[in-house]
Amino acid sequence: MTIINDSNLELCDLICERIAASPQQRITFAEYMNLALYHQQHGYYNSDRPSIGKQGDFITSSHWGADFAEVLAEQFVEMWEILDRPQNFAIVEMGAGQGNFAENVLQYLQWQYSDLFDVLEYIIVEVSPILQTEQRQKLADIKCVKWQNWDQIVNNSIVGCFFSNELVDALPVHQFIREQGQIREIYITTETPNNQQKKTNFIEVVGEVSTPKIAEYLELLSVDLSANIYGDGYRSEVNLAALDWISTVAQKLQRGYLLTIDYGHPAHRYYNPRRREGTLQCYYRHRYHSNPYINVGRQDLTAHVNFTALEKQGELCDLDVVGFTQQALFLMALGLGDRIASLSTNVFDVATLLRRREALHRSIDPMGLGGFGVLVQSKGLSEGEKGEKVKGLRVPD
Repeated sequence: MTIINDSNLELCDLICERIAASPQQRITFAEYMNLALYHQQHGYYNSDRPSIGKQGDFITSSHWGADFAEVLAEQFVEMWEILDRPQNFAIVEMGAGQGNFAENVLQYLQWQYSDLFDVLEYIIVEVSPILQTEQRQKLADIKCVKWQNWDQIVNNSIVGCFFSNELVDALPVHQFIREQGQIREIYITTETPNNQQKKTNFIEVVGEVSTPKIAEYLELLSVDLSANIYGDGYRSEVNLAALDWISTVAQKLQRGYLLTIDYGHPAHRYYNPRRREGTLQCYYRHRYHSNPYINVGRQDLTAHVNFTALEKQGELCDLDVVGFTQQALFLMALGLGDRIASLSTNVFDVATLLRRREALHRSIDPMGLGGFGVLVQSKGLSEGEKGEKVKGLRVPD
């Protein structure tokens, strides 16, 4: 597949300047990815070009209709009930996209569970000013919604549930490669081809590991990449930002849950010796490829989530693992199967019926969204509350 280079030239110049000003004229891949995605003016998530939805580069579960949000609302309600219906309950959505999920959840709760809606505070943590503007326009009439950054959320203050859908996969990752039995880090530098004075390419170079935290990360997971089963040339990622993220969530959560939905693997599958090229992917206009050095600032960069790392780091931060499952099983346990079964009786327009059926089946397709991982963690629960297994993790009848 051929992808035309559609890079943001201003962003490329800024990255080149950062490289030139850095020791040894190189930056880690994590720094490069952070600039490409999150630069305040020119990063992918801060540009005015649509990135999410049919006109963008990828679609999340929330774009396929309200059902995804409504069945998850059922889970939020049960969490509230397990916590004995506190009079101040918060849902904190991290990375709310265009606000579709929040709108659908809040409308459903207002219609079906007004007792929870009346005590609910819906907090959105959104780093993209562009997306935050869209969210504010969409949710302007819903008074329980507010936007906060991490510094504005007081430590140990949230009773409720932190939620994210396809957030962790977009956090910047370090890349490494195995050479002569040792782990070496991949850095980004620049190269100006002969006779092309005005054109600068980003290229990879290999050097010593930039931080001891990478070795600590692998040790946390009991992964030994010096073992002979990993041959030289084996390449993968370490997501240190994900550890910082889960530590921050744990600091803010007093009592309740963390619900993480994303695509990824447990550690033994993530660092499978057969997965020699890692998991980094680039999404551009609903196609994916493996070249992060074109379409700079115009394409999404993601890496699969290491769910074992989230569990292990969570345990260090007093988060208990409630359970881990696939999205298809989670949604079916919350009643999505009943919605599919009732479609023919509740929808009378054939075109609407077909669209909704497609959306429901996409969300449970094991080769697509249905294969996403769902991790539930908790903090501050009593022994009795810990004994209440959340509905989404129960085996459907």
